[in-house]
Amino acid sequence: MTEAEVRLADEKMRAQIAKLLAETKQISVSTFLAPFLAAVGVIGATAAFVKIFL
Repeated sequence: MTEAEVRLADEKMRAQIAKLLAETKQISVSTFLAPFLAAVGVIGATAAFVKIFL
C-alpha cells in the first residue's frame, strides 16, 4: 500500500470509530431516559390520583 492509501484507510477507520462512539452514546442516553420517564409518569399519575380522590 502506498502512503496515500494508508492515510485514506486510517481516515476511514477514524470516521467509523467516531460514528460508533456517537451511536453508543445515543443508545446509552435512550436506555437511561426511557425508564426514567416511565417512572416519572407513574409517580405523577399516582400523585394526581391521590390528590383527586383522597
